Amino acid sequence: MQQPATDDRRKDPEVVFHTRGLRKTYVVGEVKIEALRGIDLDLYAGEFAVFIGASGSGKSTLLNILGGLDTPTEGTVHYFEHELSHSADRELTRFRREHVGFVFQFYNLIASLTARENVAIVTEIAEKPLTPEHALGLVGLADRMDHFPAQLSGGEQQRVAIARAIAKNPDVLLCDEPTGALDSETGILVLEALERVNRDLGTTTVVITHNVVITDMADRVMRLSDGRIAGVTRNAVKRPARELRW
Repeated sequence: MQQPATDDRRKDPEVVFHTRGLRKTYVVGEVKIEALRGIDLDLYAGEFAVFIGASGSGKSTLLNILGGLDTPTEGTVHYFEHELSHSADRELTRFRREHVGFVFQFYNLIASLTARENVAIVTEIAEKPLTPEHALGLVGLADRMDHFPAQLSGGEQQRVAIARAIAKNPDVLLCDEPTGALDSETGILVLEALERVNRDLGTTTVVITHNVVITDMADRVMRLSDGRIAGVTRNAVKRPARELRW
C-alpha cells in the first residue's frame, strides 16, 4: 500500500494540497492508459517541492490536476478546504485565475508586447496583483522591462514568463520543466528566479523535471514512477541554485 507523501510536518496546519487515491485513466481507442495509479500527497504552504521522474511517469498529469487544468478519474484533491475533484469548469477557472501561477517549458509570450506589457496582461485580471515592475524586478529583469521577446535571450524570456505567473500574487506556482529548453548556465538563472520567489513571497512552489540535479535545491523530492510515488526524501540542507551544474 502506498504511503502518503508526507513527513514530520503533520502538525503544520498549512496543508495547501491534500490528495488521496488519485487516479487518472485516459482512453485512446480501445486502449486504457493509467497515467496516475493512486497518488496520496500533501504539499505545504511555502515549501519548494520537486517531482522527479522519467517521461510517462505521471508528473505532468499530476501537476495539471493540482492546477485545475485536468480532473482525476478517481480519488480526491483538496486545495486547503476546497475540493477540486468534482468542481465545475467555472469553479476551476476561478481557482486557476485567483490562486495558481503556471510556468511551462515554452514561454508563450506575446511577440508584439514588451516584457512589461506581457506581465501587465495578468495584473489586469488579478485581485491583489504585484506591479509588473515589482514582478520583473524579482526575476532580475528590472533593466529589460521595455524590451520585446525577440530582443531577449531564452533565459530572459523564461524569466518574463515567471514574472507573468507571479504577478497575480498566487498562493501556488506550478512549473513544468521550466529549464527543459535551456542550457545549464541559463537554467541556473531561471532556477535562481524561482528560488527568490519562493523565499521572498513565500509562494508554494512545485517544479517537475527529469533533471536530478534540480532536486538538490528542494525542501522535499517526490520520485514518480509508473503513475505512483515511488519515494519521498527531504533535503537536510538545500543547495542554492547558483551552485548547481549539469
